[in-house]
Amino acid sequence: MTAPTDSARKVAELLRGQKFGFLTTTTPEGKLTSRPMSLQEVEFDGDLWFFAEAHAPWLAHIAASPQVNVGVGSGGSWISLTGHAVVVSDVAKKKDLWNAGVEAWLPQGPEDPSVVLVKVDGDSAEYWDSPGNRLATAFSFVKAKATGSQPDTGEHEKVDL
Repeated sequence: MTAPTDSARKVAELLRGQKFGFLTTTTPEGKLTSRPMSLQEVEFDGDLWFFAEAHAPWLAHIAASPQVNVGVGSGGSWISLTGHAVVVSDVAKKKDLWNAGVEAWLPQGPEDPSVVLVKVDGDSAEYWDSPGNRLATAFSFVKAKATGSQPDTGEHEKVDL
């Protein structure tokens, strides 16, 4: 990957510390479906990593249509990342990302072939970063309503990764 832009660094900053995201895939019938997933990679370089069970039915969605979306958000920050997903069976990478949280869901361990990774190679992202926390965001909306102005929605940008 080339050197990240300031915008890509902002996406990385907003993703840092996030624990969960919604991974959206497309079913064979063309419908979008999402599931909550635990984010595994701490240092964002354009890729996101998730653990899954090899027999999970939704992995077939990725095989048929690898274009996915990952939605992440908390407090006053939200990120929507689009990219292409691939199922990875690399034992060394599984060991590298393995942690106690994963072991709670997948006690068979990283060397077991029933445990796989899903790598999302990010193409683009869109983020919204509201000033302050939820209380500050709520106050901004109340102030806007009282004054008849638009609320301060903070930063919003579309980013190519």
